[in-house]
Amino acid sequence: MFRDILAKKGQNYASKWLVLVIDLIIVAITFLLAYGVQSGLTFSFNYESFLLQLPVVLLFSLISFLIVGSYKGVVRHTGLRDAYNLFEAVSILIMFCSGFIILNRTFGFSNVLNIPVSVIFIHYLLNIIALTVSRLVFKVSYKYVIFRLESSSRVLIYGAGDSGLITYGALINDTTREVSVVGFVDDNNKKVGKRINGVTVFSKQAITKEFIEKHQVNEIIISIQNISSTQLKKLTDKAVDINVQVKIVPPVKDWINGDLNASQIKQIQIEDLLERTPIKLDNPEISKEVDGKVVMITGAAGSIGSEISRQIAAYPCETLVMVDQAESPLYDLQQELLRKGINNFVPIVADVRNYQRMETIFKKYKPKMVFHAAAYKHVPLMEANPSEAVKINIIGTRYIADLSAKYSVNKFVFVSTDKAVNPTNVMGATKRVAEMYIKCLQRTSNTKFITTRFGNVLGSNGSVIPLFKKQIDKGGPLTVTHQEVTRYFMTIPEASQLVIEAGTMGSGGEIFIFDMGESVKIFDLAKKMIHLSGLKYPEDINIEITGLRPGEKLYEELLANDENTRPTHHPKIMIGMFNNDNCAELTNRIEELCLMDLLEEDEKVVLAIKKIVPEFVSNNSTFEKLDKQVSSKVPKMLTQDS
Repeated sequence: MFRDILAKKGQNYASKWLVLVIDLIIVAITFLLAYGVQSGLTFSFNYESFLLQLPVVLLFSLISFLIVGSYKGVVRHTGLRDAYNLFEAVSILIMFCSGFIILNRTFGFSNVLNIPVSVIFIHYLLNIIALTVSRLVFKVSYKYVIFRLESSSRVLIYGAGDSGLITYGALINDTTREVSVVGFVDDNNKKVGKRINGVTVFSKQAITKEFIEKHQVNEIIISIQNISSTQLKKLTDKAVDINVQVKIVPPVKDWINGDLNASQIKQIQIEDLLERTPIKLDNPEISKEVDGKVVMITGAAGSIGSEISRQIAAYPCETLVMVDQAESPLYDLQQELLRKGINNFVPIVADVRNYQRMETIFKKYKPKMVFHAAAYKHVPLMEANPSEAVKINIIGTRYIADLSAKYSVNKFVFVSTDKAVNPTNVMGATKRVAEMYIKCLQRTSNTKFITTRFGNVLGSNGSVIPLFKKQIDKGGPLTVTHQEVTRYFMTIPEASQLVIEAGTMGSGGEIFIFDMGESVKIFDLAKKMIHLSGLKYPEDINIEITGLRPGEKLYEELLANDENTRPTHHPKIMIGMFNNDNCAELTNRIEELCLMDLLEEDEKVVLAIKKIVPEFVSNNSTFEKLDKQVSSKVPKMLTQDS
């Protein structure tokens, strides 16, 4: 019962008037003690005079406290500022008392009210000590009781440097929850065993499962600036093993007005655990490339397109033309840019499948650089709707590419996917056809056609990360198609930077490929996301294996067998080169596919795609039977560079 009462009371702050009354009581007690000290602790003084003087002292004290407002602070979160306020109030009190003595002696009001100067100064010192100590005693007592009777977070701070100390201060002054800092953890052996603000520094080797259980640690807060993703992954993996939650302090640049707020300490995101060093592209040529020019982005409201729009908007382009058929997301992007004070853009609701509409846009705005990000990308949906995949991924790309050539666009940058490599599904195969078409168009056009190819994008619409988050919010289970399935991952900003960089460095005909490090096992990704959510696998949330979806691969590739690579000025970016020796025949086949009655049965559409892309072999799909119908005599469109 006492626990419940305390828990309820602990949610409310002590009344400021109660604090004021307690402060006045302390002033009265210290006034008595001041006389006691003056008398050599014999307390042999005139009590009648004391009782007459006490109301005067209390009145002056009340006025001093009201002027300074020292009673308004939250006592259980007392800090240096509160101590300074008390010092200021007591200093005003001594001035009032001193002034009263001078007036009393000058005008001779009453000898009874004549407070000895020694008593005033002793009272001053005792007040500073007693009032400050009372605040600290209450604060420590409150935390002592709460930590034992009410649930509170017990944390370890990983990092005993400046950032760790700032984190400690933010935690103990947090008014939203109760936190007990168990200790610091640091790699520096010179700090190990010492105490900082009364808190012990432990070595990282000491942090074991037994240690966590003994000290009842709930969280480890990583407070190391510029920590590498590799080191962060190791710490997180260890936290998984010892069953403790991990949080991270944001970079200094993200602190509010230069100060860390405890609310900014967040759960580690799966993006933080990429098993590679994030790539940051900083090419001064980008600004020169778009300076004073009209830049057009299709699919501008999508995950990649919207980030490209944000980044291009930061450069001095003449006009940014953002095209998308999704009205609401395009409106949201428009409002976001306006809030940032960006006005040199035009949002256009239009469909890339409408040639006349697209030509109207090209005629009106005359773009010099086009980023084509409009596409259908969901593998199972496109496997079930191949005609729609053809309309957007092939016909839509063809229209935008043809118009770019017709209206003398300098550069056309195509956003492709790793699923276009040795495709096993309709979505990947249609993107491969689009790659091949613009490669052939490069031969007959002055426009520089450039392709970017990368893996899965973390957090994009329809990606596995948002799906897992929704499943965790609903209590699980998480669904994984196969325990061994792996994927390459990159972040949305990185993917967008790659696309923009490609548009700058490309001279036409290249496929830019990103070194994405090691592929990630989706099953392991699911387990980490469960743990990062503060839950346990499989006790709290289980993982269900659902089987590979139609067209899905176990492993994705970034290069086809007939593609060579050459380096660029950036060590993490390669260029894949391939030749289309039969462009005339290839474009004829693509033309036939685009002119097909796409309302015909899906098998005819997919069969036509397979004849264009011989390496397209369906996997776990109803279209597998078509692979046998594709004649071995169909000439291979791609030959390896010599």
